[in-house]
Parts: sequence; C-alpha cells; structure tokens
Amino acid sequence: MRNYKGSCHCGAIAYSFNTELAPDDWSIRACQCSFCLAHCALSTSDPRGALRFTALCNENLQRYRFGLGTADFLLCKECGVYIGAYIATDSGAWGIINTRTLVAKLKHLSAQSPMDYDNENTQSRIARREQRWTPAIITDQA
Repeated sequence: MRNYKGSCHCGAIAYSFNTELAPDDWSIRACQCSFCLAHCALSTSDPRGALRFTALCNENLQRYRFGLGTADFLLCKECGVYIGAYIATDSGAWGIINTRTLVAKLKHLSAQSPMDYDNENTQSRIARREQRWTPAIITDQA
C-alpha cells in the first residue's frame, strides 16, 4: 500500500491515507451540499485501504455534524480547513479525505464526479458510507 499524507493549513490535524489504488484510479467526488461547496471539497476513499486522522493539538479538532447528523466533518478550529469526515457505527468506523488537503499535490487525480445525496435517508446514508468509505480511526497525540 502507498501512503498519502494530508493536513489542515496550520498542521494541527492531519491524516494518513493508505491505499493500493494509484491516484489516477481514485474516485473523486464533488458533493453538491452547501457545506462541501463552501469548502470546495473533493473527497475520496478506498474501502480496502486504511485511514488515520490525528489531532496533534486535540483542542483544535472541531467535529461538525449537519443534515442527517450521521458523520463528523473534521475541521481545524485554528485555521478553518476541512480535512475529511468520519463515521462510527456498530459495524466499525470509516472516513473520507478532502483531496485538496493532500500534502503532495497530485496532478493525476481522476475527473471529479458531482454527487447529490439529498434523497438518502439515515439508513441508506450510513449503509453507503459503510460500503464506500475507508476503514478509519482518530488518534490524539496531545
């Protein structure tokens, strides 16, 4: 597996995304909700990969829930950057990354696909995330 690192602007929260997929094979999704549009987010995940979010300064990790309230959207309280999202269910925990926060700016990311999840209910949204998102954990180094 290859490891890709990302972080917020000030470095207070970061992630390590492990995947066997080459960047040009990543599914890049441009969610059309007002939150993702306001943050210019482009998300990706790999159900066969691994994702670790790390709060280098735990008090700077802001978890934000909106809409159906099924996932924590992870932002830095210091610099305001959205780095990804995390969901924990009875079946495990998963996450996505905002590819715009990758440390190495990758030039060969696939074309983004506009996504609209407005018609999902709570159960279908959780099921999609359990199937499509990357197995994930959050750690605190403070």
